[in-house]
Amino acid sequence: MEILHSCCAGLDVHKKTVVACVRRIGPDGQAESQVRSFGTVTAELLALGDWLAGHGVRQVAMESTGVYWKPVWHLLEDRFELLLINAQHIKQVPGRKTDVKDCQWIAELLQYGLLRPSFVPPPPIRELRDLTRQRTQLVGERARAVNRVQKTLEDANIKLAGVAADVLGVSGRAMIRALIAGGDDPKELAELARGRMRAKMPQLELALRGRVGEHHRFMLGLALDQIESLEALIGRIDARIAEAAAPFIETVERLRTIPGVDRRAAEVLLAEAGPDMSRFPTAGHLCSWAGMCPGNNESAGKRRSGRTTPGSRWLRSVLVQAAWAASHTKATSLGAAYRAWARRLGRKRALVALGHKILAIVYEMLSRQVDYLERFTPPRAA
Repeated sequence: MEILHSCCAGLDVHKKTVVACVRRIGPDGQAESQVRSFGTVTAELLALGDWLAGHGVRQVAMESTGVYWKPVWHLLEDRFELLLINAQHIKQVPGRKTDVKDCQWIAELLQYGLLRPSFVPPPPIRELRDLTRQRTQLVGERARAVNRVQKTLEDANIKLAGVAADVLGVSGRAMIRALIAGGDDPKELAELARGRMRAKMPQLELALRGRVGEHHRFMLGLALDQIESLEALIGRIDARIAEAAAPFIETVERLRTIPGVDRRAAEVLLAEAGPDMSRFPTAGHLCSWAGMCPGNNESAGKRRSGRTTPGSRWLRSVLVQAAWAASHTKATSLGAAYRAWARRLGRKRALVALGHKILAIVYEMLSRQVDYLERFTPPRAA
């Protein structure tokens, strides 16, 4: 088997220790290994870098162990050619299991070119990725808090959700705050309606007549305070994301020309895939990495499961959301494609297929640095 690197290193990264193996091919063609353990504090990781450099190492591979690989990567990325390896890919190759054997095995696989590195974007994109993922989690927490408000209202037999499209709109919040403060007169509560909600005053009076106790008021106050706190955090992180995405604003605006892709979706697409498409040979490689391609499972001429491949759940989620928005558009090729696929595949599979199509469009746009061009052709009249 051909040796690609005469001297390289493998790292087995843990919370408190990093076990490093330097593997070198000697003049006689025999492999020699040196193993040493380091701590994970900054001084120890810098010593690790000096030790690797002292042995003439240029390529270093490590497993993607939780978040523990990140500080090692940050301190070594300017000095070595780093490869981040999915642990599952290494475990598929049989080997003995100890920390020393792990780092030796990683170094040996690297020396023969048998490792497939994971995609790690440059620092500005990594920072943007951290921000967009944190925002996604905060938005999810807010949605769960909103659901708790609605469950508490239902438990008190307050049917506000049946009248108001947005329970936590301006009118809904005013009514809920009045309930928390001890108000129980349906007519007085309905008078707090604003704008178009005032046209529904009779329905509101009926919906706001319930059985609200001190327990309900406490739970509503708790959930509403949490929602407002989360909204303040989301506002702060939105401002930070805008700052982090400012150097890539042209890319964000270009992505927004795709039907169904709003600013938030464009920011997530940028953060997850990055602006440089040269890392992916084709659009198919990008879609496979994102987990938007059907799996291949065939035996004896029979196709088995077509379950999509594992990939980035953050990117997959935003692509499905963008596909859902695009599916509701009129006079667009994406909307027409969804309606055609939905009849044949069903709605859920059609959404995944449309997300795949959107990601392929993103690849072509960023590769060629062009805006989205609508190619919808209206059907001819019969």
